[in-house]
This record gives sequence, structure tokens and C-alpha cells, in this order.
Amino acid sequence: MAVRCVRFVVLVAGVRMQIAVDLSALKRTTWREYGVRFVVGGSITAIAGLIAKEFGASVGGLFLAFPAIFPASATLIEKHEKEKKEEHGLEGIDRGKEAASADAAGSALGSIGLLIFAISVWRLMPKHKPWLVLAGATLLWLVVSVLLWRLRKRL
Repeated sequence: MAVRCVRFVVLVAGVRMQIAVDLSALKRTTWREYGVRFVVGGSITAIAGLIAKEFGASVGGLFLAFPAIFPASATLIEKHEKEKKEEHGLEGIDRGKEAASADAAGSALGSIGLLIFAISVWRLMPKHKPWLVLAGATLLWLVVSVLLWRLRKRL
């Protein structure tokens, strides 16, 4: 029997979270959709490289921070959620938009956590062991991102 969904509960910053990995989602994604993600992500990265070549690494780096795969992923999330609802005879337009919106919110909040990660690495790397700085900054990213997500859900 194949495992379709793996669920487990973790404790992060004193908050119990249920995490699920739905392996059946891999079957719903076509090679064409993977191709779209690859082309969109690669194009955004190439454009960031051209900007860096023209205006310098500092400016180009700002554009590299753009989540290259997000635009394609958001549209595919919306499409898949809509299709799942329609399989059950329901109209899935609203659910698709809600799922894409939640993904966008998660990306934005994760980016704030990533900013905290970057600042931590920048400030601590010269003074401490690299493995310790990266481990601590990763944990900090996770805690900040989860706490911001929890705060968002309460508002």
C-alpha cells in the first residue's frame, strides 16, 4: 500500500503544529507545469543577472531575492484547488483563490523570517563558528516565520 499522506505533530516555539505531506499532489502536477515553473523561475533569475551586470551586484541581488518560482506556483495552486473542488461537483474558484492567497501570505511571512536569518548570519558569522551561526539562524527563521503565521491567523 502506497503512502499518500504523511502527518505528524511538532512542537515549535511552544506551539503544537500538525504538518502534512500529501504525496498525491505529485501525481496531480504535470510535466508541463514543472516546465512552466522552471522557465518562469529561470527567466526571473536571468533577468536578475542582467540587472546585476548593468547596475552592480547590490542592485541585482535585490532582484534575486524575488521568489522566482512563486508566480508560477501560485497559479498552479489555484488551478489544482479548483480542480479538486470540481471533482466533487462544487465550484472551486473561491477555494483556489483562497489557497493561492494563503500561499502568498506564507511566502511573505517566510520572507520576513528570511530577513531575520540574513541579518543574524551577517552580524554573527565573523564572530562565531559558521555551523553554529547557520544552525541558530535557521532556527530563528523558523520560529519567527511560525510566530508571524500564528499572529496573522489571530488577526
